[in-house]
Amino acid sequence: MSRDGWLLAVCIARTCMTSVFMTYAAVLPVLRTQWEMSATAAGSISTGFQLGYAVALVAFSALADRVGARRVFLGSAWLSAVTAIAFGLWARSYATGLVLYGLMALSQGGTYTTAIMLIADRYPPERRGAAVGWLIASSSAGYALSLLLSAPSLAWGGYETAFLVSACGPVVGVVVLWFALRSTPNIVHPPRAGVRFGGAVLRNRPAMRLILGYTFHSWELLGMWAWTPAFVAAVFAATGAGAIRAVELAAYLSAAFHLTGLVASSSMGRLSDRLGRKVVLFGLAATSAACSLVFGWLVTAPIAVVFVVGALYGFAALGDSPVLSTALTEAVSAPYLGAALALRSFLGFGAGAVAPIVFGRILDLTNAPGPSPTTWGWAFVALGGGGLLAAYCAWGLASDRLRVVRAKAPSV
Repeated sequence: MSRDGWLLAVCIARTCMTSVFMTYAAVLPVLRTQWEMSATAAGSISTGFQLGYAVALVAFSALADRVGARRVFLGSAWLSAVTAIAFGLWARSYATGLVLYGLMALSQGGTYTTAIMLIADRYPPERRGAAVGWLIASSSAGYALSLLLSAPSLAWGGYETAFLVSACGPVVGVVVLWFALRSTPNIVHPPRAGVRFGGAVLRNRPAMRLILGYTFHSWELLGMWAWTPAFVAAVFAATGAGAIRAVELAAYLSAAFHLTGLVASSSMGRLSDRLGRKVVLFGLAATSAACSLVFGWLVTAPIAVVFVVGALYGFAALGDSPVLSTALTEAVSAPYLGAALALRSFLGFGAGAVAPIVFGRILDLTNAPGPSPTTWGWAFVALGGGGLLAAYCAWGLASDRLRVVRAKAPSV
């Protein structure tokens, strides 16, 4: 598909918005010591963020059905810039970190599903997977940018500097977005007479299977994102690297994993336009589950092995995101898409919110007390269960390759 200037600008804005998402995870090993947190407490801050994000996604998605996606997108972007600055200035303890990180999540919820809704209005189905793929890829670019900014900032001025530097991203993002959406119409789709949410979504079996698949996908993906930088820091520490140096190197390597996710998002949406949604979803979910079952046991493995498995993990775990999103826009009619995305967000990010604290609890149960776990395998295995269930949901979808081929065929 041709990537027009509108899509490019929206993706740049999304990259800037998400440049705060991974800063906490990047500096987590340092925060555990300076904020005196157990693994469970550390995980609870990630859980607070994901819960806030889930609530915000539900509220903003439902609101977008009523007042229009463009209006909600811009309002949420402005709030995101304000709360990012507040987090950078005042998050200095477990309590302030928990509250301000949660507020930042609440403000960010209107910058994701609303973008999907705008893309659904702008692009036909045969081009939509690629467009949504670029949107998800731009989020991955933001996560990688967050890690790449955090590493040198931490080494130079501590976690406080890392927080402040990453907070600049949403400020730039809201300016870019304001220019990008100046001429974009704010469309409100009126509901169809006699059709309610239950019939359009809850009794829509393909839609519900996609929503459940997204829920299990989110459990695995968000749990992995929250703890992978700390795990990779443990890998570097096992090679003899100092504490700060291990965290810095881990941030760079974790950023590389997000970049493989960027490649996956930008390519798997397009691939699903050609092969169909089902086959791509199943292959990626099964691969991601296999990586979850293996990754945590590699804490003493050579860095090269960790990199190869981690890169595949990052690719597969995120690659199905644009496909799941695109498939849902095709399974649900436009007047109810915001509500469907709201339900999906509540279940998906709710599961993703629980995953980091469960992961941390498993670390506490399988390791001696202290900030440096040595046994990580069982915590990652718990994430792999979500990947297996996501693969099961994908396998139960109807084959859609013929529909995609027909959509691409020229009219005669």
